[in-house]
Amino acid sequence: MIDIILFQPEIPQNTGNIGRLCAFIEARLHLIHPLGFKITDKNLRRAGMDYWKDLDVLEYENWDCFLSSSSRPHNIFLLTTHAQKKIWDVRFQKGDGLLFGNEGGGAPDYVHRWVGDNRVTIPKYSPKLRSLNLAVSAGISAYEAIRQISDSD
Repeated sequence: MIDIILFQPEIPQNTGNIGRLCAFIEARLHLIHPLGFKITDKNLRRAGMDYWKDLDVLEYENWDCFLSSSSRPHNIFLLTTHAQKKIWDVRFQKGDGLLFGNEGGGAPDYVHRWVGDNRVTIPKYSPKLRSLNLAVSAGISAYEAIRQISDSD
């Protein structure tokens, strides 16, 4: 129904939780390298990702390889704290991609420029906190997109 795209994720547990989410909602997971960890059987077991073999996951050497891939979604939304548009102000459709920057630095400027107006945010209500955890953000965003798509069917 939707695709989840992780730009150079750094923490295997977050990627594992997002992978579990993708398997649960039957979403494709796109991983844009370099990753902050190696995907090995040992690391997957350690992070509790024993379902990884059942996941629809695609990996890309870098951003340019992702952009040139025929497998990438055409309509992509970047989830970022640097957006004014909220996730419920967008009309998600089947096949859309939800793009997330990495845990340390988010998405670089060139990714922000590429997505243009397709930058959206999860509203925050506490001025003291900077952002949500990557896996939590992916879960909230994925289910908002699914809710919208299901309501329009």
